[in-house]
Amino acid sequence: MTKARTALVFFLSLFITGCSMSTSFSPAARAELAPGGTLRAGLNMSNFLLTKRDPATGAISGVAADLAHELGRRLGVPVQLVPYDSPGKVAEATGSGEWDIAFLGAEPQRANVIAFTPAYVEIEATYLLPPGSAINSIEAVDRPGVRISISNKSAYELFLTRSLKHAELVRIDGVEASYQQFIDKKLDVLAGLRPRLVSDVERLPGARILPGQFTAIQQAMGTPKARTAAAQVLLEFVAEMKASGFVAEAIERNQARGLTVAP
Repeated sequence: MTKARTALVFFLSLFITGCSMSTSFSPAARAELAPGGTLRAGLNMSNFLLTKRDPATGAISGVAADLAHELGRRLGVPVQLVPYDSPGKVAEATGSGEWDIAFLGAEPQRANVIAFTPAYVEIEATYLLPPGSAINSIEAVDRPGVRISISNKSAYELFLTRSLKHAELVRIDGVEASYQQFIDKKLDVLAGLRPRLVSDVERLPGARILPGQFTAIQQAMGTPKARTAAAQVLLEFVAEMKASGFVAEAIERNQARGLTVAP
């Protein structure tokens, strides 16, 4: 599909979903979603599949930004995109008043303070191995003496923290930093999202990616847990965005290869 046709399909979807929208906004929901008259959306800028920044203008775009703008359009309020360097920083800002809705991985630890929707997209997480590694399966990674380089407070780091019994997680802030640490410290494994690892493996001759996945990261929308009316609206909104094809079209329009629409 050409870029022009993709854009046409996307904007037609805006019109169609706008005409048939079922998401309703009570006064309480409006007050919780945009308490200052602007819908502030917290974005994890380290997830290049969902967010990107134009290096020339600084403008933010991506699947998450498209969803934020569509929700703001339906509310009839302007949208302010609030960027963060990592998902951990998005989560840490919960309740600070910096954002009203957020886009990040739905993890049990974060669900203590954030009311999450069901996932709108999924991303496979797996392992990258250095040249000559004898590890040959996902299961073989979790053994004594195996050191895994990983981006701190990422959704997959939280998952592995709960799941691993023997391997050691070597945490560092940032996805690129986790790759560099993997190289510099000659660690045994690099954990990450498959689409990112596909580019990393090309930087390291002889490296390979393990088949399969240790988890699929559930990317969701969320709002501070106390905002119950807003949480209900987001639940309905995400369900409609998936069912209408909006999410699928946003993935294609933003060329976000590696994302799949969540069931």
